[in-house]
Amino acid sequence: MQPSIIHSETELVSLLKSKNQAAFSYLYDNYAAALNGVIIKVLGEDESSKDLLQEVFIKIWKHIDSYDATKGRLYTWMLNIARNSAIDILRSTKHNQNKKISNLENSVHSDGVLHATSIKTEHIGLKKIVSSLKEEYRQIIDLAYFKGYTQDEIAKELNIPVGTVKTRSRNALMQLKTIMR
Repeated sequence: MQPSIIHSETELVSLLKSKNQAAFSYLYDNYAAALNGVIIKVLGEDESSKDLLQEVFIKIWKHIDSYDATKGRLYTWMLNIARNSAIDILRSTKHNQNKKISNLENSVHSDGVLHATSIKTEHIGLKKIVSSLKEEYRQIIDLAYFKGYTQDEIAKELNIPVGTVKTRSRNALMQLKTIMR
């Protein structure tokens, strides 16, 4: 059995930028589960989430030279790639068509029984808590966390400046934190 090697973030980035295959294997072994978790949160667990994880690692491998340590940690950079890729898939026409077909098939076989395949926010009381927020905060939380909008998209949707979206988002999260205590 080979002793496990631990790389510092700086060392790992350097090895990845030099296209070191062993470093890429190390990266996959140590970060695949976390990135897969982000993808599953956005897409749900199905074949497309497994395929997307592979695509995310290919993007990381191809674009490692664009990683800038002064802008954040490697882990955060990779999480953003995974999240953004999953959101792109979610918004794609093909994915939406597949979901519609899948939902139609499920409803045909359900005999009127409601399937519990959506996020069970009601079971934990999250919808009630979010509904107790001010309207302007509730809109931001709904678009950002339940519908996957970016801050720019929220600003366009609500016709407000991005700075206002950021402020309201921060205030909404602080208010939720207070409520949850």
